[in-house]
This record gives sequence, C-alpha cells and structure tokens, in this order.
Amino acid sequence: MGLKIRSEKDFGSGLLYLLLGGAGLAIAWGYGFGTAGRMGPGYFPTVISALLLLFGVATMVRSILVEGPAIDAVNWKGLAFVTLSVCLFGALLLGAGLPAALTVLILVSAMASEKFALGPKAIAAMIGLVLFCSLVFVKGLGVPMPLLGSWFSGIIAP
Repeated sequence: MGLKIRSEKDFGSGLLYLLLGGAGLAIAWGYGFGTAGRMGPGYFPTVISALLLLFGVATMVRSILVEGPAIDAVNWKGLAFVTLSVCLFGALLLGAGLPAALTVLILVSAMASEKFALGPKAIAAMIGLVLFCSLVFVKGLGVPMPLLGSWFSGIIAP
C-alpha cells in the first residue's frame, strides 16, 4: 500500500521548504551558533532553516492527508518581474540609495500583477512604504544602507 499525494500544491510547497531549509542549514553549518542571549552569526539562519524544515515536513504530511488542488501553470511573467525587481534593488542600493532602490523594487514587482494600476492610492502607499522602511531600517535600526547613494553625492553636496 503506497501513499497517495492528494494535494500536489502542498507537496510541491513542502518540497521547496525542505530544499531551502536544507540549503540554509548547510550554509549556516560552519558559523558559530551562540546562545539565545548571545547569538552568534549562525543562530538566526539556523533557526529560520529549522523552521522551514519543520513547515516542509508539516506541509508534505498535509499533502498526503488533505485533498487539494493540482499545480497550475507557472506564472512566468510574475516570476520574471519579481526576480528582476529584487536584482534591481541590489544593483541600485549603493548607487542610488534606499528610497530610490525601494521605489524601483515596488514598481517593477507590482508589474507582475495583472490587476495593478498606478493611481493616486498606489503612489501614496508606495511613498508611505518607502518612508516607513527608510525610517525604520536606516534611522531606527541603524542598518548601514545609504539614503542617498554615491550617484547623488556630487549633486546634493559638493
């Protein structure tokens, strides 16, 4: 008697979680773990990877127990735009700065959706998100990301 996969989507998601969790554990293996009170560089990636493995097992078990939908066709347009937006963010961050890189990330990733329209509400939400992220990450948490990148250093201040 073999096990029957009743939900292809859950099985595929669980497999992806297991692969990503395993890769994360393999990468973090050589880093010092530390303790909860004094975390080492491997603490956070190891915990997140372990959680991914746990969710992967739970999702794969669910794929056997609960009836679910089959895997649909891959949304290549969405996948391409979201991947492109993340790559552009990384390429623009140091040169253009966080607000400009975030704006490009939001606009390019939004093009992945058929329902997105660039109207006043979307622009206001984007500006609010960019301001919020800039304040929280750069000013609040002190993450070393430039608000104005090197491309603007000669224009803004001599």
